[in-house]
Amino acid sequence: MDILAITRHQGLVEALRTAFGSAGRRVERIEDPLEALALEAWNRARLILVDAEADPMDGYRLCGLLRGESRMLFRNLPIFLVLDHLPTEADREALAAADGDGFVEVDSSAHRLQHTLGPLLEGTAIRNGGEPVPVLAVGLDPETAGWIGEAVAPFGLALRACGRAGLEPALAEACPPLLFLGVDASGEAALEVLRRLDEAPQAPYVILVGGAVSESTQRKLLSAGARDWIPLPLSGPLLQLGCRRALEWVHVKRLKLEYQHQLRDMAERRGALEREASTLRSEVLTDPLTELLNRRAFSQHLEHALSQWERNRRPFVLILGDLDYFKLTNDRFGHLAGDAVLKAVGQRIRSGLRRSDLAFRIGGEEFAILLMETSLRAGTEVAEKIRERIEAAPLKVDSGQTVFPTMSFGVGAPDGEDTGQLFLRVDEALYLAKHKGRNRVEVMGTA
Repeated sequence: MDILAITRHQGLVEALRTAFGSAGRRVERIEDPLEALALEAWNRARLILVDAEADPMDGYRLCGLLRGESRMLFRNLPIFLVLDHLPTEADREALAAADGDGFVEVDSSAHRLQHTLGPLLEGTAIRNGGEPVPVLAVGLDPETAGWIGEAVAPFGLALRACGRAGLEPALAEACPPLLFLGVDASGEAALEVLRRLDEAPQAPYVILVGGAVSESTQRKLLSAGARDWIPLPLSGPLLQLGCRRALEWVHVKRLKLEYQHQLRDMAERRGALEREASTLRSEVLTDPLTELLNRRAFSQHLEHALSQWERNRRPFVLILGDLDYFKLTNDRFGHLAGDAVLKAVGQRIRSGLRRSDLAFRIGGEEFAILLMETSLRAGTEVAEKIRERIEAAPLKVDSGQTVFPTMSFGVGAPDGEDTGQLFLRVDEALYLAKHKGRNRVEVMGTA
């Protein structure tokens, strides 16, 4: 494969094949960056194109992830970001931060693609910034370190020797993915280095290099964090095998970290969506004036309460309330004063209930209350308490005048009769309270 196109734009892929197919160049397409990452689809690619905008991983993140890899391939592999618009200054800044090579627009012609990408494919140009990945050698003699340096060079690695005293500064400066650690006869010096590495923010993959030591020392070294061991005298094939294992481990570690990052992103997005959904539900089901639940919420909760009664005989009480002479309040003091009365009454209703009880504004001056796990007698006492609370506290409106609100109530609970008629029967009790002079509580079926 010459070009790997990680894109959802089939038209761009066709343009690439038109531009380079006649020259024997092969273009492979994968739509999902995460799939490409898991498959390591770029093993034979000489150039990558990836959509700048994608979900859940965008092209900038993929580019940055590959540039952070420990293999020469990913440092020198040209990566172009695919845009569906002309690049902006923000796009260029993001490209520089990800160490990408340039942009390709979705609608680019075959001629333009040849001009932009051709030199990189033909080898007449190389990307800027490609350089070997530094790895460390600690506690090795110069001859052994030199031999290891020559052996790891084909992997795109540049060996740098340092003493044990300079380990921390070298780790901070080079951030090496791999460290070759010499083992002395006792193993104590290597063990001390491994303990220091355990405290490092990003510990490298450690390959021990040394002669024979006791089995107990071997156990200590491997338990302390060493991941591989190459005996002396050095064997070229074993050294290459160790490097391959180390680089595969580093890649899997980066892949795992990226998936963890994606999972955190999805969890954060899910949390944000749940909060947004909760806010929307609250807005849809809440009366904005009184901040009580509204008529829609009342219908849902009443239906649920009736269902629980029919299935499990879970008791509840329905209370309907209506402000007395509210139209006169609006006519005399104005609608702003009426709104103030409604808001104050809503607060008094809510403050007279348990946290498990539900209060609703279901019409202009009409309110409803659902008392769960409550007997009809206890519900009647709650309605009477709220009625007294409303009557006992006159309101002073903005005009300076005082309003004396009162409320009539109807109370009922499901029984052996048709539960579908519960609302109508409680409403009839409320009508009876109005008929008997208002500012009173009536229980359904007691007339």
